[in-house]
Amino acid sequence: MIISRTPFRISFFGGGTDYPVWFKEHGGSVLATTIDKYCYISCRHLPPFFEHKTRIAYSRIEHAKSNAEIEHPAVRGVLQYLNMTEGLEIHHDGDLPARTGLGSSSSFTVGLLHALYAMQHRMPTKSELAHAAIHVEQNIVQESVGCQDQVLAAHGGLCRLTFSPGGEIGYTPLIMKPERLKQFQDHLLLYFTGFSRTASEIAKEQIATTKHRRVELFAMLQMVQEGISLLTGDHDLAEFGELLHEAWMVKRGLTSKITTPLIDQIYDAARNAGALGGKLLGAGGGGFMLIYAKPELHAKINAALPGLLQVPFQFEGSGSQIVFFQQEVPIRRAPLWSDVPTTAELEEHASHTWKKDAA
Repeated sequence: MIISRTPFRISFFGGGTDYPVWFKEHGGSVLATTIDKYCYISCRHLPPFFEHKTRIAYSRIEHAKSNAEIEHPAVRGVLQYLNMTEGLEIHHDGDLPARTGLGSSSSFTVGLLHALYAMQHRMPTKSELAHAAIHVEQNIVQESVGCQDQVLAAHGGLCRLTFSPGGEIGYTPLIMKPERLKQFQDHLLLYFTGFSRTASEIAKEQIATTKHRRVELFAMLQMVQEGISLLTGDHDLAEFGELLHEAWMVKRGLTSKITTPLIDQIYDAARNAGALGGKLLGAGGGGFMLIYAKPELHAKINAALPGLLQVPFQFEGSGSQIVFFQQEVPIRRAPLWSDVPTTAELEEHASHTWKKDAA
């Protein structure tokens, strides 16, 4: 039995510049962090007592007799990538629901890869893990996704990611004094607005309109460095919230599917209660909204958003980890009687071997 634990993420600035259609021409950059909310994947060999070969438990339960029958795209893609054909039992559990803007799909892919690498007695580097997940999602499953979620899930931490036109991905952790880091975290509130559309569906429209959004994407790219300067310098942290507001105003105009009247109503209510800024996380359409406000105004903002679920969180810096590993000996089927050599075949083989040695 092997269990991996992989964090979800919050992206502050630069989302949209991590799509290959953009960064392979202009370069990209993202300021983001992982949080202490996780995706757990447990894997073990499935004993051959059942009609099905593989059992997968997530929001539904699948029983498949072959990998080709598996409906979960990431599971099917990862097994294809790792060339794993033996029977498996795979369970997924998450601290937060999927399709909510926290990179859960990529956390699942990274966590499954990590667990199955361990099953093969392999220890990938965090960079190898991220690149494998990107390959599975973009090339095997062929989803319309960027590259930030996989890198964040694998590495973890508050960081800057860079995406070069040549395809190289850089990871740079942000260094902050502990007291300033705590002050920054204390400004953040996370609210669940409801389930979103599938991120890749929204991303398709964003990718299709990329060439018409050069001004917006260059502005979002510039905000990454501005955000880093605000965090690592001695500026008033209120300025970070104001920059978040500016970024949200730009992002919501990228496609018609990013925001909704209800999301706008929630954001306006938070701003009227004193929030400095915020954003809807992920591709859009719903999910979690991040609000940035001075700690003394949090109670007032909560009162202005009745009925919304607030989720406490902290930053984390470990990335994907194997949290449980217990070696197992898979149960194998015995050879069929038709495959067992007969006495005559064994005597013929022994006679042939003796004559060869005597010669």
